[in-house]
Amino acid sequence: MTSILIGALILSLLHAVIPNHWLPVIAIGKKEGWSLKEVSHVTLICALAHGSSTVLLGITLAFVGAKLDDSLSYFTNIVAPIILIAMGLIFIYRHHRHRHFNIDEAIRRKSSKAAIITALTVAMFFSPCMEIEAYFLLAGAEIAWLVWLLAILYLAIIIIGMLLMVSSAYKGLLKLNWHSLEHNAGIITGVTLVITGIITYFIK
Repeated sequence: MTSILIGALILSLLHAVIPNHWLPVIAIGKKEGWSLKEVSHVTLICALAHGSSTVLLGITLAFVGAKLDDSLSYFTNIVAPIILIAMGLIFIYRHHRHRHFNIDEAIRRKSSKAAIITALTVAMFFSPCMEIEAYFLLAGAEIAWLVWLLAILYLAIIIIGMLLMVSSAYKGLLKLNWHSLEHNAGIITGVTLVITGIITYFIK
């Protein structure tokens, strides 16, 4: 369970930090002349949409994991680790083409604030964090309270993290190489999944 929590924590922090979650809100906010308060409000709505869809999907997969563990005695010890490792290798392979969330230019052209917020919210809701879903699957096969802990952990980190990043970026306090960070996010994600899978396999 420790490896699941640590892996989920790393991915939650990573996806709260990577710019494609919140940079579009900053870009649109500056273009539309929004204040920091307005940008933060929109970011909160987007974070809630993104977090809720991720958690809803995660809880569904946790239920599947629990059912599989009941029917397959070797699920937790063999199948689940293989799923984690396989997903990790896929993300490592695809890291140079990773696109978690992109804002369509049509959103940028909308003039109505309500229309922009709606478009952003819908886009974020239908862009759940697929990388962390493997941890929900594995947690469901372990114990129910772990699933809820993962849900709370992810929601708290993604909401607080995105708000902090937006506030800092809007004030010009962040001086990071965002392209490099986003490019390497796939590698970090993949390695985290692989390591978690290996630890889960060897530590019973």
